[in-house]
Amino acid sequence: MSHRSKRYLAHRALVDKSKLYTVPEAVALLKQMGQEKVNAAVELHAKLGVDTKQSTQQVRAVVHLPHGTGKKIKIAAIVNEHQVKECLAAGAVEVGGDDLIAKIKTSEQTPYDIIVAGSDMMSKLVPIAKILGTRGLMPSPKSETVSQNPVKTIQDLLSGKISFKTDESGNIHLLVGRAGHSEADLTENIQAAIDAIKKAKPSETKGTYFGSCYVCTAMGPSIKVKTN
Repeated sequence: MSHRSKRYLAHRALVDKSKLYTVPEAVALLKQMGQEKVNAAVELHAKLGVDTKQSTQQVRAVVHLPHGTGKKIKIAAIVNEHQVKECLAAGAVEVGGDDLIAKIKTSEQTPYDIIVAGSDMMSKLVPIAKILGTRGLMPSPKSETVSQNPVKTIQDLLSGKISFKTDESGNIHLLVGRAGHSEADLTENIQAAIDAIKKAKPSETKGTYFGSCYVCTAMGPSIKVKTN
C-alpha cells in the first residue's frame, strides 16, 4: 500500500464516500481542501458504458471550457504562407508550411501540446503522419484541429477549447481548471465538460452510458459527482 501524506488523509476524511455530490457541492469541497496555494490542476474522470472495441462506440469530441483550463499550451500551426503571420499573431508558438514539415521529419522533435493544420495542408502531412500519430498530435477533423480558418482555431484552443476521447477501458480524463479558479468558474467548467460528454454519446451505445464521474485535484482524493 502506498504511503499517503497527512494532508492527503485529512482531505480524504472530508469526503463522504457514500454520497453523490452535486457539481457545486464537489467544487466547494475542493475549495475546502485549500489547494489554491499551489494552484493544483482540477481533473474530471468519467467511466462510460461503451464498447471501445467497436469503432462506432468510441467517444471523441471537443468541449469549450468557459473559463479555460488555466494551463498554458504550446500550439504549432502548419499552414500556407499567407496565414503564417496571422497564426503567429493569434498565439501559435511556431508556424510554417513545407519548412515546418521538413523540420519535424528531420529532427523528429515535436515540443508542442497541439498541432493545428490548414485544410489545404493535410495532404502534405503524410511524411510526418507516423511521428505525429504516435504522439497524439496528428491534426484531425474530429478534434477540430484541421480547419479552413486556423487562426480562429488557435484562438479557440487558447481560450479553453479542448478535445477528449475514451481510452481503451472506456474512461475519459479531462483537465477542467485549476484550484485557483473561483467556485463559480470551476462549477461552470465541470458542468460544461459533463454536458459535452453526454452530447457525444454514440447512438449505438445501449444501457447505462455515464457510469460514474469523479472530480479531484491532481494529488487529492476523488469526489463522486452527479451527472444528471
